Amino acid sequence: MPTDAVYLQMALAEAWKSAGHTRPNPPVGAVVVKGGTVIGKGRHRRCGGDHAEVAAMKDAIRHLPERLRHRPHPLAGSTVYVTLEPCSRPGRVGACTDALVAAGVSRVVWAASDPNPVNRGRAARILARAGIEGALFKGKVPPAGDGPRGRDVASLIAPFAKHVATGLPYVTVKLAMSLDGRICDYRGEARWISSAASRRATGRLRETVDAVMVGAETIRCDDPSLLCHTRRNDDLWRVVVSRSGSLPSAAKVFTDEARDRTLVFPDPRVALEELGRRGFLHVLCEGGLALARSLAKEGLVDEWLTVLSPVVVGDSPLADAVRFPAGDVRFCVRNSPCIPPVFSVE
Repeated sequence: MPTDAVYLQMALAEAWKSAGHTRPNPPVGAVVVKGGTVIGKGRHRRCGGDHAEVAAMKDAIRHLPERLRHRPHPLAGSTVYVTLEPCSRPGRVGACTDALVAAGVSRVVWAASDPNPVNRGRAARILARAGIEGALFKGKVPPAGDGPRGRDVASLIAPFAKHVATGLPYVTVKLAMSLDGRICDYRGEARWISSAASRRATGRLRETVDAVMVGAETIRCDDPSLLCHTRRNDDLWRVVVSRSGSLPSAAKVFTDEARDRTLVFPDPRVALEELGRRGFLHVLCEGGLALARSLAKEGLVDEWLTVLSPVVVGDSPLADAVRFPAGDVRFCVRNSPCIPPVFSVE
């Protein structure tokens, strides 16, 4: 018989499908289980639409026999598993606690508490008054897949929690670095330091964020599109930080089909404050080093992702960099043996 952790992992897999599409709401997933069988799945797809619990319960009711669909409590005896504590106050849509009570479910289990202290714990009290067992899961929910960040509950909820607490988006800085600590050669060329596999991983990461941020030099030197090429994400925005505002008008971010989703700001703090006001939850900074340093100096970085490439650039053009076979990376302490491999390079 599957455990609560397994069912919550299923809900987590549903939630990650919506990451990057629900702002200013969090991505949430849910499953409905009865008699050890999953009878409904759902997720919050975008702001203003059904919340995950409601979507999952509607899916479950659609699969009931016709004679049971219209009874007063169609989901009596079932358990709803959801990644985030059910909302207990009506907003753009009704409160999920009201919908759970109306459906007559017997139990509700969630993987993370509401990050807003005003609401935290309120769902359990409301459900208890209706005779429904509701509680935060105390164990560990396995990640729902792999990826550059790990698709776990903490990673899913962190951007929303940061926005609730500070009004700012969660910031992930991703850098590709050679073994000698360079992110580009003396000409500023950096595109091929990372591998094809790591670029695909970056593409998957772009599927789950609200905006990609770069500095002006990245636009001038590389002319990237900054779009998601693994799975189309029409909710993804591009953000360029340029103190001078002098940028090539022919750059892809200003001329492609997504040009209306490009914003330019004079500095990163101004950018993040405005993005926060717009409800953006997660910003991925992909370049360059000056922008990363500026974000770090102001304490605006929440997460660092570093791709370490088996390349020594030195003072040569990138095309002449010394390349090594893929292998394990080991960290050594002076006069001490190397510890076991901690990760591998490609």
